[in-house]
Amino acid sequence: MEIWINPACSKCRSALSVLDAESAQYTVRHYLEDPPSEPELREVLSRLGLEPWDITRTGESRAAELGLDGWPRDAMARDRWIRALAQNPILIQRPIITADDGSAVIGRSEDAVRSVL
Repeated sequence: MEIWINPACSKCRSALSVLDAESAQYTVRHYLEDPPSEPELREVLSRLGLEPWDITRTGESRAAELGLDGWPRDAMARDRWIRALAQNPILIQRPIITADDGSAVIGRSEDAVRSVL
C-alpha cells in the first residue's frame, strides 16, 4: 500500500494514524516533492473511478491562477486537467491511498482509510 501525503495536512496525518493503529504495511510518498507523472495519475484515477477534476483542490490559489473554474469538465479536457495536476501537485486532493489489491481511496475520513485495509 502507498499513501500520497503532504506532511502539513491534518487529514494526511490522521490517515497515517489510522494505518499505524491497524499495523498496516505502507510506504509514504511526499507527492509535493515527488509528484506523480501523468501516467501515474491516469492509473490512480482509474483505480479511484474518478475524473481529474474530482481530485482537484479548486480552492488552492494555484487553481485560481490557472483559471480552473472555467475549464471544461469533459473527455476532451481530461488530458489538460491531468497535465495541470502533474505540473502542479499542490492541486491534488490528499491523502490518496493505493492498496496492493488494486483499489484506491481518497482517505479524508477514518472510514475511507479503513476501507482499504
